[in-house]
Amino acid sequence: METKSEQALLIIDMINDFQFHNGPNLAKQADTISHNILSLKENMKKNGSPIIYINDHYKLWQANFEKIAAKCRNSLSENIIHRLFPNDDEYFLIKPKHSAFYGTALNTLLYSLNIKELVITGIAGNICVLFTANDAYMREYRITVPSDCIASNTEEDNDFALKMMKHILKASIIESKNS
Repeated sequence: METKSEQALLIIDMINDFQFHNGPNLAKQADTISHNILSLKENMKKNGSPIIYINDHYKLWQANFEKIAAKCRNSLSENIIHRLFPNDDEYFLIKPKHSAFYGTALNTLLYSLNIKELVITGIAGNICVLFTANDAYMREYRITVPSDCIASNTEEDNDFALKMMKHILKASIIESKNS
């Protein structure tokens, strides 16, 4: 598939059941950032950028968004899942660990789409987003992280992740409306 842009949007782990310590707090933050991610997604799509969802597999081991969404759907996640449901022309990959690159076809997909820059969004900012940004940096992608499109269990953790991505991984940290 040919794209018009060398920039791709990654949406990481936004389909989540939030059934863990601090899950309800992260769910509130994820709901807030999901509005920003949706707006960013719509704008980037208009510019011809591919949209790529990368998500935990929840022991289903199937890259099937509908099955994963059904397993994760609950009162904490329902609105987020509904808001960010992938369209047929978007990509959906599952990942076995924290980084979207580890054990996935992401790098091959990005290469085939001629992508040079990643706009990374999702949760948790201090884990999966940070580890994905690290792996993107090691693969020499340019990295942009909209600060209003990632969330972590705590604001302190999120701020730390943004600082790491900016200072160590040379990411451009912006607000989503400026991308």
